[in-house]
Amino acid sequence: MKRLERDFFIQDTVKLSKELLGKLIVRKIDTKSLVVRITETEAYVGAVDKACHAYGYKKTNRTKTLFEIGGTAYVYMIYGMYCCLNVVSEEKGEPSAVLIRSAEPVCETDTMAENRFGKKYSFLSPYQKKNFMNGPGKLCKALLIDRDLNEIDMCSSDILYLAEDNKKIIKEIKFGKRINIDYAEEAADFLWRFYYD
Repeated sequence: MKRLERDFFIQDTVKLSKELLGKLIVRKIDTKSLVVRITETEAYVGAVDKACHAYGYKKTNRTKTLFEIGGTAYVYMIYGMYCCLNVVSEEKGEPSAVLIRSAEPVCETDTMAENRFGKKYSFLSPYQKKNFMNGPGKLCKALLIDRDLNEIDMCSSDILYLAEDNKKIIKEIKFGKRINIDYAEEAADFLWRFYYD
């Protein structure tokens, strides 16, 4: 697997959201490499996007990671209990990121199923398999991604990084409104969620 390098992340956030589809997330824990394929993303652009945590260049202890260089991991919590993985995009100082909304297992599926449900994949119900990693919190639980990984440089880290997947060809990218951002006024209508079937 060829690791994605810095230049890949320093580009327009909406474009990056599309290009991340089909790429691999590699999470190394002890001797295991948990690998998933990205199936859904959302773009967040601080300069113009009221749904972005750093809208209007608002810099706080929470949002400072968004101002880092593209390729940095931005991990935050929602509802006080679920973590979400974002990939910071663009040049340093430009607060934007791509939320990884969902993924499908590639390698070490049993380990990820145990992380999510406490049992091997073959023992999951059809409902559990369908909803394995179809949400950012579920994805982070399966990969054991938490706030300790916030600010990790995924271009140099050995425990969390992104890679190419030469086996996956995406024929059609679909798009729509982002999820659970009704508060974001006109930004709630931006068609910045991307996915494929």
